[in-house]
Amino acid sequence: MSRPKSILIQDYTYELPEDRIALHPLAERDLSKLLVYKDGKITHSIFSNLANFVPDNSALFLNNTKVIPARLFFKKETGAVIEIFLLNPVSPSPVVALAMNSQKKLTWHCTIGNLKRWNNHHELTITHNELNLLARLINRENGLIEFEWNLPISFSEVLQQLGAIPLPPYLKRKAEKEDSSRYQTVYSKEDGAVAAPTAGLHFTEKVFSSLRERKIETEYLTLHVSAGTFQPVKVKNATEHTMHAEQLIVTKHNIEKLLCNKKIISVGTTSLRTLESIYWYGVKLMENPTADFIISQLDAYQLRSQNKIDALQAVLKKMDQDKTDKILGETSIYIMPGYDFKIVEGIITNFHQPGSTLILLISALVGENWKKIYNEALSNNYRFLSYGDSSLLFRANPKQNSI
Repeated sequence: MSRPKSILIQDYTYELPEDRIALHPLAERDLSKLLVYKDGKITHSIFSNLANFVPDNSALFLNNTKVIPARLFFKKETGAVIEIFLLNPVSPSPVVALAMNSQKKLTWHCTIGNLKRWNNHHELTITHNELNLLARLINRENGLIEFEWNLPISFSEVLQQLGAIPLPPYLKRKAEKEDSSRYQTVYSKEDGAVAAPTAGLHFTEKVFSSLRERKIETEYLTLHVSAGTFQPVKVKNATEHTMHAEQLIVTKHNIEKLLCNKKIISVGTTSLRTLESIYWYGVKLMENPTADFIISQLDAYQLRSQNKIDALQAVLKKMDQDKTDKILGETSIYIMPGYDFKIVEGIITNFHQPGSTLILLISALVGENWKKIYNEALSNNYRFLSYGDSSLLFRANPKQNSI
């Protein structure tokens, strides 16, 4: 699979009226609309009927990351407010899970609002009841901030008391009480995301029950969604865009399930990127048995493809050698038109921003028909973006060029 030489981002834009962006979630998660695309045909339904459209012998892979209250607001004596947005931990460990469990001071890479009002040697504090959080600016240019607090509790618990849920910037509103629960999936578990895996927001116990009745399996993995998911493509040639890196956690059970000859459907683009990254890690291990689980944005276009089973078995072998049932990795995989999917046959996903890397991913999966799918959603009053409606899209038959 060779890397595309040129992909004009203007070919992956569309007109999204402001009033089609869902600013708030629906009252009931599973009553969102569901657009199903399969074999060149589009069907409209509601998400509570999802099980009716999932093929027999399928396994759904869901991302169980949990959004952390990553926005912190520090008020200076002058009244100026400094907003700190947590991006990724730096020390004592760059591993999100370890950082969130830390009970000592730690350093994060952050974006800082109103930075010009924060002098280098001035410490900022937030106090709530008996909890006092202190912030020191370690590196202004790189946005490195050291945090220290006075109680013997984890950083995760500190954020629960002092932080705010980081809503997507395009919602253009402050987080409200409902967002603390509704901007999380009902199965969220692993602290570390600064944006929700929004495809999963539609799931309810009722939906899971209907899937179980059809013997559709569900499997959980973890990718901590970073703020880079909202990073716009600013270059004309999308192949020159720099992809963000995200941490992921994969279990031995995940790999074993991928080897069970199921039809794999990812719940969201984050699950899809994780699943495809697992394959490419296996390919790396086949070339170098000691390779680290780090997938760069162009690995999929530079490595030689291998048999899927062999690649997955290579990952299992590495886990057995390391005597672990869980591996941590990092991926910057860039899935764009021309990508040859190795694991995933379908995706459950929301409707994404024009000219985004997520649109490129959807186009890679369904081909040029992404435009007709999106036009169909716009024509039928679907709600768009994070709190919007859903779709179930299956890989396009290469011979199908139109709906």
